[in-house]
Amino acid sequence: MFRNVRILKLSRLSWTGLSSFSLSRYSSTAAAPHVALPLTGFRVVDLTRVLAGPYATQILADLGAEVIKVEHVTRGDDTRHWGPPFAKSLTDPDSRGESAYFLSVNRNKKSLGLNFKEKRGQNILKSLIGTSDVVIENYLPGTLAKYDLGYEQLKNDRIIYASITGYGQTGPYRNRAGYDVMVEAEMGLMHITGEADGAPVKVGVAVTDITTGLYAANSIMAAIISRSRTGLGQYIDIALSDCQVAALANVASSCLISGEPDAGRLGTSHASICPYQAFPTKDGSIMIGAANDRLYGLMCQLLNKEEWIVEERFSTNALRVKHRGDLVPMIVEETKKKTTAEWLDLFEGSGIPYAAINDIQATLNHPHVLARNMIAVVEHPTCGPLKLVNTPIKYSAAMPTIRDAPPTLGQHTDEILKKLGYSGKEIDILRVEQVIG
Repeated sequence: MFRNVRILKLSRLSWTGLSSFSLSRYSSTAAAPHVALPLTGFRVVDLTRVLAGPYATQILADLGAEVIKVEHVTRGDDTRHWGPPFAKSLTDPDSRGESAYFLSVNRNKKSLGLNFKEKRGQNILKSLIGTSDVVIENYLPGTLAKYDLGYEQLKNDRIIYASITGYGQTGPYRNRAGYDVMVEAEMGLMHITGEADGAPVKVGVAVTDITTGLYAANSIMAAIISRSRTGLGQYIDIALSDCQVAALANVASSCLISGEPDAGRLGTSHASICPYQAFPTKDGSIMIGAANDRLYGLMCQLLNKEEWIVEERFSTNALRVKHRGDLVPMIVEETKKKTTAEWLDLFEGSGIPYAAINDIQATLNHPHVLARNMIAVVEHPTCGPLKLVNTPIKYSAAMPTIRDAPPTLGQHTDEILKKLGYSGKEIDILRVEQVIG
């Protein structure tokens, strides 16, 4: 178990390596009162792979749950093979190492390598579930029932069983495989993403998977609260398609209320607010968001164009949206006169919403990101020190953090089976016969 974590503490505004910062080593509660994490004592059997499910269970693990990730006995989670990049193994030079993708969503978990297509593997899994609070899986509807592992076969008064699928347990698409980008396309997100004169594009991260993971984690925690009142667990049907429709938010509401088609792709701008978008500078771009009349007036003052405040065409947000084609080019003409850094300095402390447009390295090196302890260094069992994104959750008492590095395949198999009552000899036989890994 690797429970000690090094958290980067801000010591300068930019960095390129570990030497740029002092690193402090502490346990999950050293910097806070000795209060248990909220989900301490709950056990989650994680039968999910790739992103949506692992993202959900990583949240539960960050909050203190014991999450046991059940993986294919030899291959493990699909994302173990998704790369490059891979974190280089220090213990096996011939190994490919650990994929950055897998490392991103599997901290604070235990790994059990298990072949549950085999009867003995099913028995192990049933025993494990019998001692657990939550089961979460993301197989096609009916798949686990073939191995006597579906909700109807496993349910008892207390089990919370969550299924994540592309299109849910019901409906005409229920048997379709659901990948994030397909659901983005099918459920409207891709249509409204991209530049106005360009083709539809996917979001830069698998946002439908992430949204689904967030809904799944919230639903599971709510079911735990419900069980504390009623004594009863329940089944949770979570679909990427449902979560994506829900995440259309105000865009879907606009179409429902108006009965009209959506506004289409708007790039960085907003259908209902103007100005609210990226503007070119002398050497790059900057985001400006004048979301109400006061902020619009403040922007005009900062651009040294106070006469725009009283211009009839731009006197209200509704009029600014109507005359977007006039106003935006006028702003562009002004923003091109200074560099991004000059505009950032001018806007600093003004009260107007603004932002630089950073790439990912600039984001990870951002002084605010570092000051918020969003980058951590964890000791991995085979790869040594690894920089990982930390949990964003910050309580006033218990402190979620990276207690354990993402596990190697089957790292905790022996530990888990021994707790279930298997002897060392029985474990050795099961491993030789590839029931466990």
